[in-house]
Amino acid sequence: MKFLDQAKIYIKAGNGGSGSASFRREKFVEFGGPDGGDGGNGGSIIVESDRNLNTLIDFRYSQHFKAQHGKNGSKRNRTGANGEDLVLKVPIGTQIYEEDNNTLIYDFTKNKEKYLVASGGKGGLGNVRFKSSTNRAPKKKTNGRLGEEFWIWFQLKVIADIGIIGKPNAGKSSLLAALTRAKPKIANYPFTTINPNLGVTYYGGKEVTLADIPGLVEGAHKGIGLGDKFLRHIERCKVLLHLIDLSEENLVTTYKQITKELSSYDKKLNTKKEIIFFNKSDLYKSDEIKKKLSEFKKKIKTKYEIISVLSNKDLLKIKKILIKYAN
Repeated sequence: MKFLDQAKIYIKAGNGGSGSASFRREKFVEFGGPDGGDGGNGGSIIVESDRNLNTLIDFRYSQHFKAQHGKNGSKRNRTGANGEDLVLKVPIGTQIYEEDNNTLIYDFTKNKEKYLVASGGKGGLGNVRFKSSTNRAPKKKTNGRLGEEFWIWFQLKVIADIGIIGKPNAGKSSLLAALTRAKPKIANYPFTTINPNLGVTYYGGKEVTLADIPGLVEGAHKGIGLGDKFLRHIERCKVLLHLIDLSEENLVTTYKQITKELSSYDKKLNTKKEIIFFNKSDLYKSDEIKKKLSEFKKKIKTKYEIISVLSNKDLLKIKKILIKYAN
């Protein structure tokens, strides 16, 4: 299934049915009179979140959505049928924006949340509604009102407990695959991950949702590399896991480069709780690792862990740390 995290669609709620201007004409009824029924209400458009979805791809090829119109009223005081509501299902984490793609309408954060985004038109009144002591045979009736219609944007921001971030080929996809049942693409070249991948890991009866965010490079917030297309997904993560490849020439520069891209996109991102893992320790001897980390320890005053995604022992340690930070 292809991943799509943004879509523009046109929605049109159903129009209300018109009222009827009818009169009784029955052979054995001495006094007739108005008997026109009301029109039915138009169907509304409702957006509902569904935990089984993780992409907006359904809105890529079908962009116009219209609810059913209400039926017209008819004689014998019969009310027209209401139009059926149209329910659009979206993944949890989807936000609805107005046509300007800037004004937020609603934000889905839980499963089975519903939001009425466009109301159907109210049905018109039949002439029986206008009967009075002074007007025994009214011909007046009203038409149904038009349903709301406009363009809206859907934006999906992945919701996860921990977002795995870092430069391309830091081992983010390998870590996700080792900890969860997710099967991201893994290869020895940059940008193998071009879409966020989600997975769930378990330890001690607790679970943590992980998101593998596509690799960040210098200037990502300006559109370089994969650009800022996926930076929005980091906003939803409770904790950021910085994964750094020990083979990087300058570990301090690598770390600061990532934090700079985050703050350039949104300064709030650097206020989130963070975990720092130095990966690929299996490629180096312990004294070599100490030498590479000596400058980092001096300039970056924060805790870190040295790991290898290929080590089962390290995976257990990683799970304990993730559970601790996410709960």
